[in-house]
Order: sequence, then structure tokens, then C-alpha cells
Amino acid sequence: MTTKMRSEIAEQPAALRATLDALLPRVGEVERLAGQTRQLLFIARGTSDNAAVYGRYLAEAHTGRLSTLAAPSIATTYRRRLDLDGVLAVALSQSGRTEEIVETLAWAKDCGAKTVAITNGGEQSPLAQVADLALCTLAGEEKAVPATKTYTTQLAALAVLGLGLGADVNADDLQRVPDAVEKLITDPGDLEAIVEGLADKPGVVVSGRGLAFSTALEVALKLKEACYLHAMGLSYADLLHGPIAVVDADTPAILVAAGEGPTLAGTVALAERVTGAGASAFTVGGGPALSRVSTAALNGPDLPEWVAPLGLIVPGQLLTEALARRLGIDPDAPRGLNKVTQTD
Repeated sequence: MTTKMRSEIAEQPAALRATLDALLPRVGEVERLAGQTRQLLFIARGTSDNAAVYGRYLAEAHTGRLSTLAAPSIATTYRRRLDLDGVLAVALSQSGRTEEIVETLAWAKDCGAKTVAITNGGEQSPLAQVADLALCTLAGEEKAVPATKTYTTQLAALAVLGLGLGADVNADDLQRVPDAVEKLITDPGDLEAIVEGLADKPGVVVSGRGLAFSTALEVALKLKEACYLHAMGLSYADLLHGPIAVVDADTPAILVAAGEGPTLAGTVALAERVTGAGASAFTVGGGPALSRVSTAALNGPDLPEWVAPLGLIVPGQLLTEALARRLGIDPDAPRGLNKVTQTD
């Protein structure tokens, strides 16, 4: 039986095309709003927080704007007012109904920030209503608890945001993303080998750096929530500062990288170190350089680094869904989780 999660993974090319068609014409609106700001504050939780990590790296690496991730409790628990003049606050929520995120964006606006909402909840969602500008994704209804198409369309919206911020990239690269994702769904690589390699393991380390760091965090989250695996998502720089000690024959590593870019060489070196220590190094992307030194490899997208995360996550989603079924877990409804999570 096909799970809802697997069906929604397959819907991503269409969701991405619809979202890009709707949002690319709005780059000028982003540019006008962002022209009054100098730095970014990303407000999110869960999967949306991982998307925000992509937004942060994109903004800093390609627009030269200082960016940071918000601590919503400053607004909702400590209720501390900050001077946010000159800040563009970007809130992400798939549903647009997470009260903490809505409240924090309203707080940022009250503190002087210009505000953007990225949501699949539509223009009438509470989050969109609070924002100066709403970039609404068109993923359609998502029924499985693990986010798939709502995550990739969030990344697409963040890429459009980056264009509005003046990113030094080729905007035409975005139009290649849906086809690249479609190809990965059809041919993800050594999926079954990695499923079998993880099926009897209690934990895994998932690592990437730079723009691919967001993918490492999201793959780790998916494996935790849908496969109940003790998955640790880390920058490979942080991994080398101690946690690599946990990588051994019982704790493999999943290493993620774009097929080009300044972090690829370091990821290849890390894979060689992992396998040299007798552990498995399963890889996602990184082209031939990374797959050659892997235990088993999932394919990456044929995309430049700045948009590679929109494709890199897809093999990780497929791995999560297949591993969950292999473990006898329903990935559509993991224990203890709901589609919308409210936090105080």
C-alpha cells in the first residue's frame, strides 16, 4: 500500500512549479519591502526552522545581509521588547496557525521590523494576516504528519525571497528545480542498500555544512519523527569538535552535500574519515567525488549549490518513508505527533 507520505513526496514537482509560478512575479514586492531593512530575523519551529536555516545561509552567503534565527520565547515568555528597526522578520509556518509563531511575528512588527510570512495556509491564515507581505506556497493539503511538499515549497519561497534581497545568483536556476526533483523521485540511488544499512541501527549522525546544513537537520528530524531513530543533525564542523566519537560500526553517518561548492571537499574528507574508522558513510548528493568514498550513495540534484537543498532533501524523504515501512512503522502518523503543534 502506498503511504500518504510517499504520495506527497511524488507531488513535489507539481507543488514546486505552482509555487514558483505564483511567487517569482512577486520578487519586486520583496525588493521594495526589504529595501527598508539591513538584516534578517527568521521565526520558525520544527521543520520550518530547518527551512529557516537554508534562508539564513542563502541570505548571508549570497546577499551579504546578517541573518539570525529568532528565539520566540523572548517574545512569548520573557515578553522583552527589542529594537528591530531595520530588520526584516520572516516567519515560517506550514499551517499559518501556530500561535507562538503568529504572536512572535506580531511582536517583531510592534518592535519596528518589516514582516514577511511564508506559509501554506493561504492569505487568510492568521500568520499571513499579521505580515506586511505574505508569500503563500501552493503545496496543497498535506495529510501525512511528516512535512515533505510543504518543506520544499518553503525553500522555494525562501529562494524567491533571496532574489528579492538581491542575491548574486542566476534566477533561472529555480526553474530547473521541479524537473531535478522529479528525476530524484524516479531514481534516488542506493535506497534499499541504505535502508538495510540502517534497519538494525539504534542511531545515526547526519551531517552537512553551509547551505546543505539545513538538509542534514531536516533529514535527522524526519528519521527521528517517522522512524524513531536517534538521529543527530550536525554541521560537519561541529561534528569534528567531539561528537564524531559516537560514529562507529553501530552508529553510521549520513553525509549531505551539493555537487559543487566550497563545502564539498570537507564532506568528502569526512566520509573518508568515517569509513576509515570502520563505520558506514551513507551519502546524499556530492556528485562522483562523494559517492566514490561512500558505503552507499543517494543521488543529488543537478543544480548549483544555492538551490541544491530543494532537491537534496528528496532522497532523504524517500529514505525515511522506506525505512519506516521496513521497521513496521506507519510514517503517516508517528506516535505522539499532530499535524499542527502548538507551544507556549
